[in-house]
Amino acid sequence: MKKISNYIAGKHCEPHNNEYIDNVDPATGEVYSLIPNSSSEDIEKAVLASQEAFPLWSSMGIEKRSAILMNVADKIESRLEEFITAESKDNGKPLSLARNVDIPRAISNFRFFATSILHFSSESHYMEGVGINYTTRKPIGIVGCISPWNLPLYLFSWKIAPALAAGNCVIAKPSEVTPYTAYLLSTVLEEAGVPAGVLNIVHGLGTKSGDAIVKHPKIKAISFTGGTQTGAYIAKTAAPMFKKLSLELGGKNPNIIFADCDFDEMLKTTVRSSFANQGQICLCGSRILIEKSIYQKFKLAFIEKLKRHKVSFPTDPESRMGAVVSKGHMQKVLSCIELAKKEGGEVIFGGNQIKMSAPYDNGFYIEPTVIEGLPYNCKTNQEEIFGPVVTIMPFETEEEAIQIANSTEYGLATTIWSNDLKRAHRVADTVHAGIIWINAWLIRDLRTPFGGVKSSGVGREGGWEALRFFTEPKNIFIKH
Repeated sequence: MKKISNYIAGKHCEPHNNEYIDNVDPATGEVYSLIPNSSSEDIEKAVLASQEAFPLWSSMGIEKRSAILMNVADKIESRLEEFITAESKDNGKPLSLARNVDIPRAISNFRFFATSILHFSSESHYMEGVGINYTTRKPIGIVGCISPWNLPLYLFSWKIAPALAAGNCVIAKPSEVTPYTAYLLSTVLEEAGVPAGVLNIVHGLGTKSGDAIVKHPKIKAISFTGGTQTGAYIAKTAAPMFKKLSLELGGKNPNIIFADCDFDEMLKTTVRSSFANQGQICLCGSRILIEKSIYQKFKLAFIEKLKRHKVSFPTDPESRMGAVVSKGHMQKVLSCIELAKKEGGEVIFGGNQIKMSAPYDNGFYIEPTVIEGLPYNCKTNQEEIFGPVVTIMPFETEEEAIQIANSTEYGLATTIWSNDLKRAHRVADTVHAGIIWINAWLIRDLRTPFGGVKSSGVGREGGWEALRFFTEPKNIFIKH
């Protein structure tokens, strides 16, 4: 059985304690590799390697750093099918999704930040008759990047690439649930020209290796994507140490559908925004709000679409949904469906675990699930489920839709469907969310800021926001 190794100081190595944890294939429920159960000793080793590498990497010209990051992207692309197959197997998602989204986006992340650092500029402020201020931006030093399991290499690279481009050394921990493509990334770094110690990839549990990253005094910034509760713990732990924090947390996103929308385009996109990646995307629209005059039309058409939305093993070319990521997560999602029933909701489509034929009979499959009849303020409509479950609710007025949309503690993303652009702009301006899509979903421009408000996080990622986060500004004044 394959043992995944840590990558520290430019070398693959076993964990200090020689302990491993199981890595399970969600499609079959079978263990197929072992992951280092790393500890604080491994993080300490990575910190020492980063300290040694930082002077070289931070002082290296941006053109050379840019070229190395472009090499990383090229090396991933040269092994494209290997990365695609690994991502699908590790996460349980359809092979087509890994091929069309996950791995191409990871490659794009490295290329984008490799080029954006070449154009990253600072400011000057002229004081007439007095002097001039100019601002420099320097890398922080050693930073910690902790990524989630839902889009493994995609979000791993989203953090690592700007941190490296800015001249930092990185200690990165992928999710212990989906570690394999992060391990594959470590196998291309030396060939791409990344100096030893610049990027250290340490596997393990969040409660051990992740916690050690957060608590280490030499790690000066933490970029974390994951659950709101974990984000609160990181903030509580890291804030007294005066670390910089970027926290991209949960969402309970509303999808607001007005009667004057392009119905066919809306319907097609809403199926995708509800159930892409088995609903395991923080941007999925899990609360669907439909103007009352088209509620019945939408409900019938939505269900009809879902009848043709095939759930199957990831390599099935007809699969539209694969397995959820783990047995524990499957049980959590199913328990949320049962709670919705107790709260008075009616499951009008799906709601059950799917038993596949061998060899997938022990896999973690759930039907796409639609629930109606719930009040907007019940637990099901307030708490993140992060699975293939949506609720549908009618609304009568624009004001009611906004009130329902803003009723949760979250504020990550919102989708608005209307051909009345005045109304669309008005609603977009009023909804509490960091990201708004009008007549679209998940259109991403890497130059734009990404992040949420309220309990959906702190700070922004992407574009100049990421490069600003991973650098420290210094103002210098010169008198005339």
